[in-house]
Amino acid sequence: MSILVTGGAGYIGSHTVLELQNAGYDVVVADNLSNSSRTSLERVRDITGKEITFYEADILDRDALRNIFAKEKITACIHFAGLKSVGESVAKPLEYYQNNIAGTLVLVDEMKRQGIKNIIFSSSATIYGDPAFVPITEECPKGICTNPYGWTKSMLEQILIDMQTADPEWNVIILRYFNPVGAHESGMIGEDPNGLPNNLMPFISQVAVGKLPELSVFGDDYDTPDGTGVRDYIHVVDLADGHVKALKKVSENVGLKIYNLGTGTGYSVLEMVKNFESVTGVKVPYAIKARRPGDIAACYANADKAKAELSWEAKFGIKEMCADAWNWQSKNPNGYGS
Repeated sequence: MSILVTGGAGYIGSHTVLELQNAGYDVVVADNLSNSSRTSLERVRDITGKEITFYEADILDRDALRNIFAKEKITACIHFAGLKSVGESVAKPLEYYQNNIAGTLVLVDEMKRQGIKNIIFSSSATIYGDPAFVPITEECPKGICTNPYGWTKSMLEQILIDMQTADPEWNVIILRYFNPVGAHESGMIGEDPNGLPNNLMPFISQVAVGKLPELSVFGDDYDTPDGTGVRDYIHVVDLADGHVKALKKVSENVGLKIYNLGTGTGYSVLEMVKNFESVTGVKVPYAIKARRPGDIAACYANADKAKAELSWEAKFGIKEMCADAWNWQSKNPNGYGS
């Protein structure tokens, strides 16, 4: 019996595939490789010594999904597949709604046809918008999203909740990520963004390795200790482990569960820069720029529910996050293209 991981060749997906294999699961990956690389899975295989069943398939392709379900004995799905660039989603909203929402509808419909009713969904802290309070618990009301990418996550959460309410045989676990950073300790897999990085850590890393001239810090006048935005950064291996723990939970006929996955500690942009410089010894030049529309001052998690119900909590601190991110970037200056 196997676990289907959609988007399993991506950043979080590949790390989760690795942790699933280490935990003894058989994994089937479906990925259209639009913003990922098959090399990531080849490297996962090299790390674990275990083969991965891979299908180059799009979740919008119903026939491709039916083929996978016909050939493989799938018991549950971890669903990562989706377009994920905030800026691009503003420029191409229809593509994001079509791919992320319509694709997920096709996926769960085909799962339903096959009698596979266990799904773990990759959501995001973006659904909280400008949070009503911090640290953010799962009871924090969902906010006004500031971009189409965030809205796809918020809408898909509601779709999955409604689906499970209508058919209680479904077991749905929604994982709301905060800010994934870092890489596997081997330096063989990591974050490989297309074009200019949207997230802080790969931006810092690419400046440090000489690919970019300086880091752009968007706003230094927020109501935070140093004026720069504060976020909850979580090591991607901790995040991957959260999916393994959630997979164990989903098999217990849990119905619907929602969990934050974060560390509970917020770091500002400049604190991240200082920690990175301290760990690596590499200077990261930066320039203060105007605030970006939609950015908020502070966003960090309360993950007590995941600790209590999943026996999960983040193990890695900021030093490991920076060291592992640099280990990956310095060994792979051009990502999987190097």
